[in-house]
Amino acid sequence: MDFPTFIFLSSLISVEVLAQRTFLWQEVGSPSCVRCCDDSEKPVSNPTKSRVKQYILYPAPKFQPQIDMTILKGDKGENGEEGQAGRSGRDGEPGPPGALGEKGQKGQRGPSGNSCKNQYAAFSVARRKSLHSTDYFQPVIFDTVFVNLYEHFNMFSGIFFCYIPGIYFFNLNVHTWNLKETYLHIIKNSQEVAMLYAQPSDRSIMQSQSIMLDLQEKDEVWVRMFKRERENAIYSDDTDVYIIFNGYLIRPATE
Repeated sequence: MDFPTFIFLSSLISVEVLAQRTFLWQEVGSPSCVRCCDDSEKPVSNPTKSRVKQYILYPAPKFQPQIDMTILKGDKGENGEEGQAGRSGRDGEPGPPGALGEKGQKGQRGPSGNSCKNQYAAFSVARRKSLHSTDYFQPVIFDTVFVNLYEHFNMFSGIFFCYIPGIYFFNLNVHTWNLKETYLHIIKNSQEVAMLYAQPSDRSIMQSQSIMLDLQEKDEVWVRMFKRERENAIYSDDTDVYIIFNGYLIRPATE
């Protein structure tokens, strides 16, 4: 404690002590005069009352000093050590959903995913032997495989089975026979969807037909010959390939 502060507090204590010990003088008795006499004279009578001085204690007012705490404020101390963290409180209730934000910009294209997750379907088959129609409707059976992904094309029945729904492309190529009619259909399930036709001629030519189909799971696509009054045939040999049937998935339905 500095010296001016000590003097100020000492003064306050002295005032408090003196205030508790304040005494006042007061005269008690008659204020009338009394005749004095000589030694030879006797007093007339004893006064009934005399003036007496007494100490009478009167309570003094008690002072309530107001101390200015600003003069007692010391210098700022150093920061204490950081206390331990308290326990985490309970989670509050979820707040209401915020306002819908603006649409962001399109991000960059990501890397390619696992190839096992991609969906593919494709086949390419051929026939190396000529074929003459013997029945009114006769399916074309193929004996050579170029591509048969996941075995979706059945070589024994000549039918492509759809396991992956989507858009498919099919193509049929044949070689006509001299002086014989060429009449074939591309069949979806039991319905004709495309025809390949060539009239009889003394010159054999290559004929082609293509189509895209929207297939569902378990749909079937195949090729058949259609016999009418004229003889129907397609030409091929063991050396070259003239009869080819192709098909592949363009876009899966799940994309």
